[in-house]
Amino acid sequence: MLLNHESITGSPKLSLPFKVYNGNRSSRIVLVCDHATNHVPKWLNGGSLGLNGSDMARHVAHDIGAAGVTRHLADTLDATAVLSNFSRLVIDPNRGETDPTLIMQICDGIVVPANRSISPRERECRLKRCHRPYHGTISSVLDEIDDPVVLSIHSFTPRMWTGPKRPWNIGVLSSTDRRIADPLLALLNDHAGLVVGDNRPYAGRLPGDTIDRHAFQSGRFHSLVEIRNDQIETESSQREWAEFLAPILRRVVDCATGSVDCQRRT
Repeated sequence: MLLNHESITGSPKLSLPFKVYNGNRSSRIVLVCDHATNHVPKWLNGGSLGLNGSDMARHVAHDIGAAGVTRHLADTLDATAVLSNFSRLVIDPNRGETDPTLIMQICDGIVVPANRSISPRERECRLKRCHRPYHGTISSVLDEIDDPVVLSIHSFTPRMWTGPKRPWNIGVLSSTDRRIADPLLALLNDHAGLVVGDNRPYAGRLPGDTIDRHAFQSGRFHSLVEIRNDQIETESSQREWAEFLAPILRRVVDCATGSVDCQRRT
């Protein structure tokens, strides 16, 4: 059962910290988008972290384009998606509760004023009103599906703040369970000109993160997809990437779960 609106926000008028898109669909795939938005809830300093609009529009506050790709994938795959409805600068849903980077005070050289002297009470408030309801909703959605496959959609910047350019168009992240990652990488690498990263631009295992919590620890099929964000800045490009990925993801899931013979191309 999904969590009650008023019990989370304290008011029926305030926005929930998650969005469930395409609920109760036919696919066993469940899409999650941890960094879907740069939204700051009104109960937190009137909806401001003390940063200007240009900083909040950057990758530091959300994964540019990831929400659009996630929704288009959900439509194409007839799958349910759970998306965050708060900025990762409020509290990062892709971190465990004890992770030191759960609430960032400085990110990419930017000081986050509302996070500089955050008290234990305020930290607990953000956990209670954002982080836990988001993860509770993912758990509820997954519990309704027999043997679900969890696919997490993210985007990354063309380069780190002070680092070199990143050549990858797309990255597939995984830990030691590579039942989805390996066939996904194989099919992506079949496309000439596509630069594919295996656990690039990030390592695939982060204890306590969304995939670890909802898939790896319980043995569910899973993977995390990272798309370079300069390729998905517009609605049309997000749709194009979703339409490209959907048949690949569908085949990978069918192969990995034994629905089709992975040794044959059909």
